[in-house]
Amino acid sequence: MSRGAARFRGFSWRPVGRKHATIAGVDLDIRAGERVLMVGSSGSGKSTLLHALAGALGTTISGEATGEVEVDGRLGLVLQNPADAIVAERIGRDVAFGPENLGLPRRETWRRVDAALAAVGLSYGRDRFTSALSGGEQQRLVLAGVLAIEPDLVLLDEPTSMLDSATASQVRDAVVGALGGRTLLVVEHRFEPWLDHVDRIIVLAPGGTIAFDGSVEAFLASGGVPGLWMPGAPPPEPLDVPLDLVKPSADPEPVVARDLTVELVTRTIRGSRRSTALSGFDARMDPGRVLAVKGPSGSGKSTALMAMTGLVRPATGTVTPDLSRLRSRDLARGMGWVPQNPELGFLTTSVREEVARTATGLGVSVDVDALLELVGLAHLGPAHPYRLSGGEQRRLAMISALAHRPGLVALDEPTVGQDRDTWAMVAGWYTAAARAGAAVALATHDPDAPRDVEVVL
Repeated sequence: MSRGAARFRGFSWRPVGRKHATIAGVDLDIRAGERVLMVGSSGSGKSTLLHALAGALGTTISGEATGEVEVDGRLGLVLQNPADAIVAERIGRDVAFGPENLGLPRRETWRRVDAALAAVGLSYGRDRFTSALSGGEQQRLVLAGVLAIEPDLVLLDEPTSMLDSATASQVRDAVVGALGGRTLLVVEHRFEPWLDHVDRIIVLAPGGTIAFDGSVEAFLASGGVPGLWMPGAPPPEPLDVPLDLVKPSADPEPVVARDLTVELVTRTIRGSRRSTALSGFDARMDPGRVLAVKGPSGSGKSTALMAMTGLVRPATGTVTPDLSRLRSRDLARGMGWVPQNPELGFLTTSVREEVARTATGLGVSVDVDALLELVGLAHLGPAHPYRLSGGEQRRLAMISALAHRPGLVALDEPTVGQDRDTWAMVAGWYTAAARAGAAVALATHDPDAPRDVEVVL
């Protein structure tokens, strides 16, 4: 093989605890210098193939592999969950981790760090705390770390999914500009903006088999595969979710935020640093309506939701009622929070247990089977939440946080990582909750996510 090439021969993968393989007998060649886009429905095995190329299967990720996987050259991987790849306290040190491990001279290391941070649009400077970054900024930081090692094969797992359109365009330009003759394998659900930058498309079918492998032109002429976000297609209608699954157990009050400022404090052994995450924010959550908070990556959308729902206290301004004064149990009973990083909320070792965990703790009975069936996870009941795909994890996080039917519903980027069909499930859930009387708020970059009113940061 040439440097930058990769291949699979008869490759199959069965995660620990699963009865059936998620990748089944894949034969695939990635030629050096190719630019390949891999698409497929949520849970079809796209991330698994990237993990196989990175050597993570059977070591970091437990399971049974058969067949062969070969890679020639240095590899750089951007994970779907960027927080999993951050290793340092400050962004400069984080990007420097790769070049330092390559043994590069100090001057060259920091030249690459500064160039990579500039390429992805992180202009804070080297000393910014990684803990103060938003999800989208974390995504850009991890990409900068990959660009800094100048790999022969670049693997990107939904690298722009948490970014606004302008920042996503900048990131794509940075990737394409840095590639040169390097090999690219990118996974993305909303893939239309990548079509001008790739020369081959691979479609994975459910069950981990290859449904299509060919040129961009042939793929578009074929009409694609059901469930994919094909160019020009309108968004699907939200799923009709039974209202008895989402109707609040108690009527919520409106939540009104006025002139909020939120400061985040990062503490280390060398002291602490304050950064303003949100300033001058006004909004209201009303029963029966969906509020969308929009804005560029890093503008404070997640912080705004947390301040309105009592999870962080503002430095100035008011929230009425002030939910931050409630005991944790009382807050959990009336408010459901779906975080941007779904793993932050997982407490158990199986999908079934996870769905019931919060509701059981609050003394609320839920129909676990009906909820799993609704969001397409019924076959994964015994699986560990950490062994799901990114899209599957987000759907699990949603029903686990909201199964007890709270009156206040807050979702942070809920439609990330979803194909058309699972997007309709997510959108159907929160819009049904609003119709049933819940006050719903979401932080989102998704222009298609249904909403009644929006606030732009």
